[in-house]
Amino acid sequence: MSKKNTLKNVKELESNNSNIMTNQILNQPDTQNKDMAKNTNIANTNKNENNNVEKNKNISKNQTKNITQNENKIQQKNQHSEEKNAIKNTNTDQNIINENTTIKKSDEKIQKNTSENQTTKNESTVENGSTFHPMQTKNSNYTKPEIIGLSLIIFAIILLIIFIVFTLINLNNDKIINGVTILGIDVSKQSKEDAIQTVTNYISKNIPEEIKLKHNDYETSIASESLSISFDIEKAVNQAYDIGRSGNILQNNLEVIKTIFNPVDITADLSLDEEQLKASLNDISSKLPDTIIQSSYYIEDNNLILTKGRTGFVVNVDEMANDLITRIQNLEVNNNQIELITEEQSPNPLDIDAIHNEIYKQATDAYFTQDPYAVYPSENGLDFAISVDEAKAMLEQEQEEYVIPLQVLYPNVTTNMIGQEAFPDLLSSFPTYYSTRDTDRTTNLILAANKINGTVVMPGEVFSYNTVVGERTIAAGYKEAPIYVSGEVVDGLGGGICQVTSTLYNAVVYANLEIVERSNHQFVPSYVTASRDATVVYGSIDFKFKNNRNYPIKILCSVSNGVVNFEIYGLKTADDYEVEISSRITSQTANYTNSEAYKILKKNGQVVSTTLLSRDTYKRH
Repeated sequence: MSKKNTLKNVKELESNNSNIMTNQILNQPDTQNKDMAKNTNIANTNKNENNNVEKNKNISKNQTKNITQNENKIQQKNQHSEEKNAIKNTNTDQNIINENTTIKKSDEKIQKNTSENQTTKNESTVENGSTFHPMQTKNSNYTKPEIIGLSLIIFAIILLIIFIVFTLINLNNDKIINGVTILGIDVSKQSKEDAIQTVTNYISKNIPEEIKLKHNDYETSIASESLSISFDIEKAVNQAYDIGRSGNILQNNLEVIKTIFNPVDITADLSLDEEQLKASLNDISSKLPDTIIQSSYYIEDNNLILTKGRTGFVVNVDEMANDLITRIQNLEVNNNQIELITEEQSPNPLDIDAIHNEIYKQATDAYFTQDPYAVYPSENGLDFAISVDEAKAMLEQEQEEYVIPLQVLYPNVTTNMIGQEAFPDLLSSFPTYYSTRDTDRTTNLILAANKINGTVVMPGEVFSYNTVVGERTIAAGYKEAPIYVSGEVVDGLGGGICQVTSTLYNAVVYANLEIVERSNHQFVPSYVTASRDATVVYGSIDFKFKNNRNYPIKILCSVSNGVVNFEIYGLKTADDYEVEISSRITSQTANYTNSEAYKILKKNGQVVSTTLLSRDTYKRH
């Protein structure tokens, strides 16, 4: 064997037994002891790694024994003098190579035996930077990948079995799965019917009859019934039931598992009358003790009354409505009072210029046109009786109310002043008669007739006797005259004016105008037959009719020489009828008289229609 091969074998020995033998060959005594200790530790490490297997224990002991023998031989050679080592260097090298060869063979045998039972390798680093690879022990007949693959197959089979069982359970479940709530109400393991009942009962218990509200010390409420509150419970229950059932088998199973760990809450759709809710909140806002008072004005008896406002609180209707809707949706309205959401506001200032512009109205003269025929009535105007600057100066004073006088602006040409040419045709007329010897009664007749005379009623307009004539007062010039009171004839202020009313009533019927309001007397009057009269009492009983024609009418009235006469003028058309009134007594008793009246329409002398005007009952004198 050459020296080059000898050195190669030495290096191989160094990989298994560390750097111990190299130091001994180089005659380094101090390093020798350290390397011997390392060889011993390597043997002990091999012994510890295989202490669970008896065969490996024996191999480790043999290994240690061989290493120890080698060490002893080396130690014996090292005891010779340095001179002999120099002379016998070649022989010593050969002996060492032979000894190392023996050690190497022993190590290879140990390595082979150890690798049969060792499955893993541990690496340890020695002082010269080389890596030591421990021996492997094979524990079974399967390799690591085979074991992993077999484990995965077994695991997959177990999962499949679990999946099949889980699927069968879910397919046979007709209840809502676990972890599902509606409006926070647990409906798990309930049928649809039971869930609907559960949610319905819960909602009914958590929606009180009144939603109680407060603002500081002020308390109020809104009736729940007025809001028409309802929940779509059936839809919510169907949504809850569909969880874990709406997809394929895999999706359903995953959703069931997910719901167990992450519960699902279904929101039932809320329905309520939001407009009514806001209207209720606006009403509450206006009733707050410290509510805002807006500046305002109104007209009364030709005076403009101004009132300055006051800073106060109002309900924020939109925010409060949204808050209540959310509370109702979440079933958070209970018997506890809910604080109103309010905000402080200042009143709008009184703007005299704006107010003047709003109320000012210029008087308009009446006029008419022939082609096409039309009558345009007059209109009164309105204005401040003082200047705008004077009105502004009034507001500088600290007062609760300010009174600004007004003046009516009259047109130059009123509707009643329009000439006869504007009302070319006589539509109807009717007279009644009175005694000129009763001067007070005659005075009342003239006063009432003069109020009506010349009145123009536009198409669609309603004529009111009490409005036109006004209250019968001493200041207006009315006198005491016989009237009917509680079934008796007594003197009363304005007595006799019902003759004016009755006369007008008959003229209106003959003009084929629409009767709106009419009442008969207690007794049949002397100036007309039964069912052809019309009584009035200011403030309670009125006579009204409507101009149902396409053109305006004008009423002319006169009281003179014992005759009360009414004439109604307008424009005749081809659609006008001839009008007759038929009245008769239908029955009489000792105390009462019953009667009725009809309006008969004719065309060219032929009856077109007959309409009942009234059925009346009168007391007998």
